[in-house]
Amino acid sequence: MKKEDCFYIGKIVKKYSFKGEVLAKLDTDQPELYENLDAIFLELRNNLVPFFIERSQLHKSELLRIKFEDVDTESDADAIMKSGLYLPLDLLPKLEGDKFYFHEVIGFTITDKNFGDVGIIKAINDSTAQSLFEIDRNGIEILIPMNDEFIVKVDRDNKTIIVETPEGLIDLYLEE
Repeated sequence: MKKEDCFYIGKIVKKYSFKGEVLAKLDTDQPELYENLDAIFLELRNNLVPFFIERSQLHKSELLRIKFEDVDTESDADAIMKSGLYLPLDLLPKLEGDKFYFHEVIGFTITDKNFGDVGIIKAINDSTAQSLFEIDRNGIEILIPMNDEFIVKVDRDNKTIIVETPEGLIDLYLEE
């Protein structure tokens, strides 16, 4: 399984018991979706390795307590500590309307109601307090905050996101 065919759901953050159980911090608004998985991919030395889950349950809101098959001791748990957790993209719940996953809108066109076509989304920057659309407009990078008030419509059929940004925001990037 290749990483680009999967999505990241969290990472193992600490050991839970001396029997190999671990706690994983999930990167999701809906941790309950991942409570009853049969298997998951762990990133070990830059490879995704499938692990089967004996049992798992939510532990203190966003932590998932997991007992993997064949991880039975503290040293087994140490070997997978800090590993990223991944699932195949086809297991992502489908989103409707104006909700979207970051990976699914890469390559979409951004159109502003007042400005017109802005450019193509080349990435999402979520390293700042406010996630940003990184848009390529003929070699010029334009950043638009992913603010619910700015997003008018997500048109999956036409691979377009229609936004209405504050006047002058896009022009800031185009003035020389």
